Amino acid sequence: MKAFVFPGQGAQFSGMGKDFYEKSEEFKALFEKANEVLGYRITDIMFDGTDDELKQTKVTQPAVFLHSVVAARSILGTVKPDAVAGHSLGEFSALVISGALSFEDGLNLVLHRAMAMQKACEMRPSTMAAIIALPDEKVEEICASINDEVVVAANYNCPGQIVISGSVPGIERACELMKAAGAKRALVLKVGGAFHSPLMEPAKQELEEAINSVEFHVPSCPIYQNVNALPQTDPAEIKKNLIAQLTSPVRWTQTVRNMVADGVDEFVECGPGSVLQGLIHKVDPSVNAHGIA
Repeated sequence: MKAFVFPGQGAQFSGMGKDFYEKSEEFKALFEKANEVLGYRITDIMFDGTDDELKQTKVTQPAVFLHSVVAARSILGTVKPDAVAGHSLGEFSALVISGALSFEDGLNLVLHRAMAMQKACEMRPSTMAAIIALPDEKVEEICASINDEVVVAANYNCPGQIVISGSVPGIERACELMKAAGAKRALVLKVGGAFHSPLMEPAKQELEEAINSVEFHVPSCPIYQNVNALPQTDPAEIKKNLIAQLTSPVRWTQTVRNMVADGVDEFVECGPGSVLQGLIHKVDPSVNAHGIA
């Protein structure tokens, strides 16, 4: 069985998508549709922008989403996925490719999500940190021990790699405790805020309204969602899980394991970069994980 998987924020790079734009009138039309929907020429920044320009909130998430959708569509004519999944932001790309969301609705929701997250970040200083080589249970135990600050496990990326999320003082204290407990690294990340934590509650409320105003359809194949790592085809459940995603952890390790257990033996990463391929190989070295040639 074959699965399409879609990366999240952080995979962007200058020049992304330009080859697709120049190769096909169909893809060029999709990029131009995105420019129209967003109200500015995101393609100019994707193709020729600086790293700093690509890091702008209103650019990063729509850019990764757009590149991912186009990349997947470039092989859809010959290859159909038996399942899809996306890491955080990537879940929106997965929903569009599986037919649960229209391209325009997906893009609008991604922009809405980006702006809502930015507002939530500005309300309270917060951050994230990568914890390397510490068991999941130990990371969770240390997070729970800091009960006067918000600190939670946010991304279960692969065995031995968890990202924690929370208030700045909470994350700083957690990093010291993680190192003392034997973590190889506890590195504060250069991110705008505490994604996938309770501090995103204001963004969740804003996004919920937008999600509930959009029509979701039955996808052409199951989508394994971040919140519970389980396959879903019911539009009402997909909506509920998508709303919960902003304040819940991304269970990527569990997602890959569940997909493999359900028969997936080939993962195709659709979008910029190759981060998910590396994570998948660390979860299960026996599977075939590759990008789009």
